[in-house]
Amino acid sequence: MRALTVVPGQKDSLSVRDVPDPEPGDGELLVDGLAVGVCGTDREIASGEYGWAPPGRDRLVIGHESLGRVRRAPSGSGFAEGDLVVGVVRRPDPEPCGACAHGQFDMCRNGRYTERGIKEIDGYASQAWTVEADYAVKLDPRLADVGMLMEPATVVAKAWEQVEKVGERAWYEPRSALVTGAGPIGLLAALLGVQRGLDMHVLDQVPDGPKPELVKSLGATYHSEGMDAAVAYAKPDIVIEATGVAQLVFGAMAATGAYGVVCLTGVSPAGRKLTVDAGGLNREIVLQNDAIVGSVNANLDHYAEAAGALAQADPDWLGRLVSRRVPLERFQDAFTPDKDDVKVVITLD
Repeated sequence: MRALTVVPGQKDSLSVRDVPDPEPGDGELLVDGLAVGVCGTDREIASGEYGWAPPGRDRLVIGHESLGRVRRAPSGSGFAEGDLVVGVVRRPDPEPCGACAHGQFDMCRNGRYTERGIKEIDGYASQAWTVEADYAVKLDPRLADVGMLMEPATVVAKAWEQVEKVGERAWYEPRSALVTGAGPIGLLAALLGVQRGLDMHVLDQVPDGPKPELVKSLGATYHSEGMDAAVAYAKPDIVIEATGVAQLVFGAMAATGAYGVVCLTGVSPAGRKLTVDAGGLNREIVLQNDAIVGSVNANLDHYAEAAGALAQADPDWLGRLVSRRVPLERFQDAFTPDKDDVKVVITLD
């Protein structure tokens, strides 16, 4: 079969190659791959900045935003032929640490976790793949064209969980939330916020194109005039920062009202300096009982919540998030971003 592979750490090594057909082990599903989403992590791996091959191998099959259809499932697994599924990305470390032992492998303490398509386990960018039944998630059949959005949806499901857990340290009744960034993470964060009944606002830099329309279609408010203007208008109780842009990260920290919660989901590049009034920012955070939390990855609970959120969403709206579909043999096109892209998908079937 064909798969999209890379030599981690080696620039320009990404290529489609023939690899052995997968053989499911005990308790594993055999899945026909339908599509994988492409994100910034994939682009970093392709450029040689990130990633680890499986032990004893040079090449890694990439792809962690999966979507497939079950070809064969073991008896008693809860899955059947034809089920639409995604595979969970992370696996707990072998020791395991305390968090992994409690099913919270997204919070692994010792860093010995592994990840499909990223760290030491082949990913899902192949025409067929296997996955342990315990690490597969069944999707609503209506998500057959957009199910690869599950992985980014799990990231924001966890972000909202973290916000709510922090907020519930005292009486908590947020009304308004601001998301910075209108990429897939930001738009899906806005979707889950709307589903929670919040007055949602999304800040991005483009004044027109698909992103403003996607936000408006949710019933949320789109802003492109800058952080200060968006904050003045939205008066957010919650900010979910989804860009990693340094100015927006620090702007988010100062954006909320009293008892505000900021969740940082974007990863900033290192080495860029920014002058900030650290004393003023600290004073505001302390005196207003604000909280700032970082969030990344997801565990099985977040996958379940994300599957429910996508099943409740308008399938047509979700379909508009997929801005381009690229065949496997033309994978290079998927790694060349376009200004109007929301989510680029590589089709495998």
